[in-house]
Amino acid sequence: MRRRSVWAWAVAIVCFVVLMIVTPSIPQSQEYHNFADHRNFFGIPNASNVISNFPFFIVGVTGLILCYYGNYFKLSLDGELWGWTCFFIGVAAVAFGSSYYHLKPNDARLVWDRLPMTIAFTSIIAIFIIERVDERKGKVSILPLVLAGIVSILYWRFFDDLRPYAVVQFVPCIAIPLMAILMPPMYTHSSYWLWAAGFYLLAKVEEAEDKRIYNWTHHIVSGHTLKHLCAAMVPVFLTLMLAKRSIQPQRQSLFQIWKISWTRIQESRFKGEQSNINYTEVSIEEK
Repeated sequence: MRRRSVWAWAVAIVCFVVLMIVTPSIPQSQEYHNFADHRNFFGIPNASNVISNFPFFIVGVTGLILCYYGNYFKLSLDGELWGWTCFFIGVAAVAFGSSYYHLKPNDARLVWDRLPMTIAFTSIIAIFIIERVDERKGKVSILPLVLAGIVSILYWRFFDDLRPYAVVQFVPCIAIPLMAILMPPMYTHSSYWLWAAGFYLLAKVEEAEDKRIYNWTHHIVSGHTLKHLCAAMVPVFLTLMLAKRSIQPQRQSLFQIWKISWTRIQESRFKGEQSNINYTEVSIEEK
């Protein structure tokens, strides 16, 4: 098992190195800082994009308190507690980092916007390893994964190359839904992971369509403001999942559950068709 882990890390590192060799660098576009909504409210520059970060603070602090207050989430593993603590700290810090950035958008401030998000992303990967692969490996991976995320931010800032940060951000977007579907969970309510992933995907679409959404809504709200609100729904769903879930008596992946449900639907449909055939045959015989 230990040898397999070493090989997995080795393959991941080799793939990353190859990616860095064969792909061109991705500099930070300065157009990124030009958001659609520049309106000031109550003396706050870019007020909508600043104020819309407040939900992150509420959800982050709430989740952090519930992690420790009477073990409300019933976290049974040490690694889980550390992983979710890092996650909720990262979520709460997004409110400050993103607000600071949006008051005066530039590369220097963008570091503080991306840093807490990266901590949250990497913590989630460690949590998945703890819950679905191995507790010890997941616990040990928390610090390296968080440090890898921080290094990706520093690499971008000093070398103006977004490739490592893109890997840290987008690999979880692919890995987490796949792991949620294919790997048997320790707990119930695993589908909440997919709801969270769906809201994050919606947030990225809104971010990309910032100006278009601002025009569609007749300058009421911009895509980037909606992006903040949708992204805040990710920790909301994960907090609800933690509050509702319990130990899974029989560990089955979502894929297995869906497969069983589909088989039952097919069997019910087949039985219904058989009943109709038998009813038709009886009616013909009576005639």
